[in-house]
Amino acid sequence: MEKFMKLAFIEARKGKNTWTNPQVGAVIVKDNQVLGQGHHETFGQNHAEINALNSLSDIAQAKGSTLYVTLEPCSHFGKTPPCVQKIVEVGIKKVVIGQIDPNPIVSGRGVEYLRDHGVEVEILELSSDLNSAYNFFYKNKRPLVTLKYAMTLDGKINRKKGTRSMISNQLAFDDSQKLREQNQVILIGENTLKVDDPKLTVRTKDLMFPPIRAVMVRDINTIALNGRLFQASGPIWIFSGTQSQQEFPQNVRILVNDWTPQRVIDYLGKQGLESVLVEGGSHIQADFFEQELVDHIIIYLANKIFGQGLPAIWGKQLPTMNFSDLTVEQLGSNLKITTWRLD
Repeated sequence: MEKFMKLAFIEARKGKNTWTNPQVGAVIVKDNQVLGQGHHETFGQNHAEINALNSLSDIAQAKGSTLYVTLEPCSHFGKTPPCVQKIVEVGIKKVVIGQIDPNPIVSGRGVEYLRDHGVEVEILELSSDLNSAYNFFYKNKRPLVTLKYAMTLDGKINRKKGTRSMISNQLAFDDSQKLREQNQVILIGENTLKVDDPKLTVRTKDLMFPPIRAVMVRDINTIALNGRLFQASGPIWIFSGTQSQQEFPQNVRILVNDWTPQRVIDYLGKQGLESVLVEGGSHIQADFFEQELVDHIIIYLANKIFGQGLPAIWGKQLPTMNFSDLTVEQLGSNLKITTWRLD
């Protein structure tokens, strides 16, 4: 059993365009032999169970088989029909589930349907980092917030006020691009927009569902429309304290309010977005810490000393927050340090 579920998890991680849907893998087994396997490839398209069935040379092979699936099969009509109906229809005898789906429109209902229709169900409730943002979202009713920054050995993220300083090496840069790819929103503050003039894109590949690039600003009318942010396609959301007096490109959504990190996160959660990557700078990072909205921290530590400069977190009296033991990965001359907030 263990080897087949492991194979299902390997299959699940192949899904790169699932957007707000979870990554799911499925394996069909009979007489201790793998007959078919599949994963959820693209948001709005076939789920893993259907792709595994479609991989069979003959659908009749499914009769009497066991289906290993990393997440509870869906039981509702969404963008696709319920997977549980197809499982029953083709005569699968047993379904082994890695995790119950935390989404309330599914949770437990898929298992109930299968059992009511004579399918044996075994639930393993395995612990995995697969779909960590998806699981967090439905448990906590808000997006998972990851705070990422690069700093020197003396804790600086910039050498001189108003100018951008290069800190990380190429390996750290490439890794940070993978991190952007894994999040649905990339968020920065006004100072980072003006000083760094970033694109905030994932430069290593073209994505079917690129992250929303979000900026928190006090006054939208101070933003330069010739900035690099507006030179790339894809959705841009600007959380502004003022109404715009200039015309922005069509891919820009302007949201006016007295925004705080909590209000921004609440808004993103209401849009169904599950993961937010905060990329600085020091004041907005302090704001997120102050409101206890940091769930995951990733630091790229460079082998440099700046002396005078801007610290990573600045300007707030912060509450005590406990984090897990550090995970450290060598990236050439840099280190990647990761930790998670403890409940």
